[in-house]
Amino acid sequence: MLDTIDAVMAALRENDARPYGRQRTVTAEELVDAADQFDDTGVRAMALLELMEAYEYDGERSKAPVVFARVLRLWDADRDSFGEWAAQQVFWRFKWVATSLLGTPDVPLASVRRWHGEMRDRYRAAGHGLQPYYAQRFHLAAHLGEDVQDAYELWAARPRTELSDCHACEVRAAASHLVRQGDDAAALEAWRPVLSGESTCAEEPYVSHAQALLPLLRQGRLDEARSSHLVGYRFARGKSGLARSVGQHIEFCALSGNEPRGLEILAENRDLFGVTGDPSGRLDFLTGVEVLIAGLARAGHGALTVSGPPGASWTVDTLLAHLRTEADALAARFDARNGTGAVGSRRRDRLARRPLLAEPLALGVRASAAPELAAAPVVPAVPVREVEPEPEDFAALLLRARELQLLGHPDADRLWRRIGERFTAEGEAVVAGAADADRVGTVGQLRADLAERRAHAALDREDWEEGAAELGRAGDLFEREGLAGRALEVRTRALVAVLVGDGSGGGSDAGDGGDRAGDGDPAGTARAVDWAALDAALVRADELAAAPGGPLLTDDDYLVVLQCRAYAAHHELVLALPEPPEEPPAEQAGRFARTVTAYREAAAARGSVRRLTVARQYAADVAARQGRIAEAAEELRTLIAELEQAGQPWHTPRAYGLLGQALLQNGEQAEAVKVLHRALAAATRWADESYPFAATYLMVGHASAHLGDTGAAIRALSEAAGRFDRKGPAAAGDAARTRLQLADLLGNADRPADAVAVLESVLAEADAAGPADRLFAQARLDLARGLYTLDEYRDSAEEYLRLATVLEGWTEDLHLRTMVAAEAAVALALADRWEAAHAARSRALAAQEQWPQTGPVSAMLRQFARLVVQQEGADGLEQALARLAEADAVRERAERAEPEADAWYLRASVHYERARAYAVADRYEEALTEADLAITAYEAGGERAETPRAEAVRLAALIEGTDLGRRTAARKRLAAAVERCRGYGLEEAAEILADLRERLAD
Repeated sequence: MLDTIDAVMAALRENDARPYGRQRTVTAEELVDAADQFDDTGVRAMALLELMEAYEYDGERSKAPVVFARVLRLWDADRDSFGEWAAQQVFWRFKWVATSLLGTPDVPLASVRRWHGEMRDRYRAAGHGLQPYYAQRFHLAAHLGEDVQDAYELWAARPRTELSDCHACEVRAAASHLVRQGDDAAALEAWRPVLSGESTCAEEPYVSHAQALLPLLRQGRLDEARSSHLVGYRFARGKSGLARSVGQHIEFCALSGNEPRGLEILAENRDLFGVTGDPSGRLDFLTGVEVLIAGLARAGHGALTVSGPPGASWTVDTLLAHLRTEADALAARFDARNGTGAVGSRRRDRLARRPLLAEPLALGVRASAAPELAAAPVVPAVPVREVEPEPEDFAALLLRARELQLLGHPDADRLWRRIGERFTAEGEAVVAGAADADRVGTVGQLRADLAERRAHAALDREDWEEGAAELGRAGDLFEREGLAGRALEVRTRALVAVLVGDGSGGGSDAGDGGDRAGDGDPAGTARAVDWAALDAALVRADELAAAPGGPLLTDDDYLVVLQCRAYAAHHELVLALPEPPEEPPAEQAGRFARTVTAYREAAAARGSVRRLTVARQYAADVAARQGRIAEAAEELRTLIAELEQAGQPWHTPRAYGLLGQALLQNGEQAEAVKVLHRALAAATRWADESYPFAATYLMVGHASAHLGDTGAAIRALSEAAGRFDRKGPAAAGDAARTRLQLADLLGNADRPADAVAVLESVLAEADAAGPADRLFAQARLDLARGLYTLDEYRDSAEEYLRLATVLEGWTEDLHLRTMVAAEAAVALALADRWEAAHAARSRALAAQEQWPQTGPVSAMLRQFARLVVQQEGADGLEQALARLAEADAVRERAERAEPEADAWYLRASVHYERARAYAVADRYEEALTEADLAITAYEAGGERAETPRAEAVRLAALIEGTDLGRRTAARKRLAAAVERCRGYGLEEAAEILADLRERLAD
């Protein structure tokens, strides 16, 4: 019931604690009505100021002037009834109204200028400095595009006042001015204290992160751009008052090659289309979205379904038309009001922007929207070399594609795609009318060729079963055309293609007749090799080679059959290899030696450098896995040189990749990184779409992390995750595992917000994976802890509770139930959800009886004790002591069951918290006794206990010297502790204690 002033004020305080959004805004409107029933200027003013704040941060700025007019009437009539805070807010919010009027095209420009005059006059009359007034004059000039530099200098040259915008917001304004002047470098330097987190406010650095995205991209500061996007978007997501920032993040995605991510952000924020109370912010949002949608339209994706205003279905084409109509009209209204073309010009400049990078910037987060775009980026990779031309004549095109396929040249893929397109468009006539019919072959042969290419595509995206099935279909088609050799070749590859997906990790080298040895590591249990079928294939190959009248298969067809056998033996041996230096199983080792030798000798006899190097890569890979690194490295370096000499450098990337992997195994991380980058560069140069980019970037990330190059490791793991995404659902697990590693790296680099953004993208796939998936359980635990680190306790608690639900179905690692319940309890308490917190505490204590996790449970109880006395002071002492008694009991029971290695820490920490609790309750003698007990207990921990011991000494000295007035004793205690800390090399702790000693001397 809001029938008293106290009740209304209590409701205002409660509403002020709510996050900005519709609920807070509606409640604020209701509280204004409730306040109006009283003839009390103070409560009415507070209700109006709360409503104005709700409008400001909920995308309803255009409503603020009307509310503020009521505030001013109350102020002019009864200013003495305004409290100190409310009085200060009256002058502060003149700026909000100025921004609202400027951002609403229906407000005449003369009215905006009159308001500036009103602000100036009232500031002068109240004795306030005019720097905030000149700031508004500058914002007006920037909006109009007239006399901008003069207005900027008039503002920037004036000293700040108590009513100036906060330092972070003023930095943003100055930096944005430099961006508009075309000086990105100077803007980013100006932004440095905000983007680094040194200068912050309620919306900073997050708004600046959004505005700095494109300057960072243009300056090539890609790591910072990635981080600004991850951190900034998390804050802006779903906030009506930050529609402008959301539009900037969408535009960034469009211009950094991350269109799927942009579409995902658009889907998450489609409700912003309904936010109309801030026309200026709306225009910027619509324009940012249009940059993305127009780019997709130019790339030929007009029919793609996308998210748009609720209540209708949208495609790229229909949404683009809608955006253009509304945004053009809105920009025209601003320009008509202003009498200048600045707003429309800025909009046109944004729409003229094109992608800034040749390759998509790996963001480290997964985008599930428009998977067809994720698989084929709108900004395609371009080979760094002169590419093979595409002959216009179909016969020439087909024959050249077959020649390049025989050489294993990467351009064959592109030519085959073009052949498929033309065959689909022109039909059988394109073959029937081709010149050189004998060499071109029949329509049936072309259909078989294209089925084989579909198999390659399936294998490249790791759809092993589909790849094998397409190879089987190709074999049938070749057989039907009388091409027995080709039929045998593809059917033999089908026998081993399915092995690749069973954990051997040997790549798809045998699946496409290519040279992809050693693309990964074996794991798990694979299906058995069908040696009877492979032996029969070899017999058939020999028959076809010795057929009367000449061989019925080509040399390369024969070599592919041998390669499939060698690959199968390699696959089998790798799965059976023991840890070095144990010898490999004789059966598998013997078969591998025989098959690889046969393959190698046949390739050498037929002069196939390509096939010969594959055989040698198999041998080198096995040597490396058996610990013969030097032998493997020498073999790989030799074959790389031979490929270069033979004029087939497009085969070197995999050899470089294997060499890098071998060097990693040997602990040569620095050299491995160099070699792996050469592999990536060579694969990029030749636009080798089948190269295992993801696995290679993953290795680079691991090696870089080991070397301490965190930035390089983050870049590499981000790229690896993005590359796994492009492979589709088959690689989803690899992508998620990579992101978990990336998040761990980011967290260790003190970038928790980045880590949380990555983990949230991992968990977006959790529902599809199933609730019991351990990978996602780990991600949820990491996310809960990351949110806790960011002080987002409510969200952290929700993640802990979701994880607890998952753990209920587990039959192993049951101790995790105890740990999660304990950590959830603390998060709930910090989120001020005490009833749920106590329930979680009870669950943790009950679980502790079955599945002990003494450390986390003790930490939970100590935290509860601290929070209770923080909130309730002396009134909370009894409850705090009860929690600490529980912590002692938990430790004692654990010690009786099994001595705790860290019992000293648990004992000392409880004494320390008890000392703090007594001190808060003004029971200083008991507090000092407990602090001394903590110091004594820490002695048992040896050198690793010196840092917490120093903190206990600091607390004891504060109680002794400040609260009990025994300064001499306290200073003596501190002097001894300072010397002790310096003896252990704890300089920071020594300085803190020495500083306290000096203060106690005053």
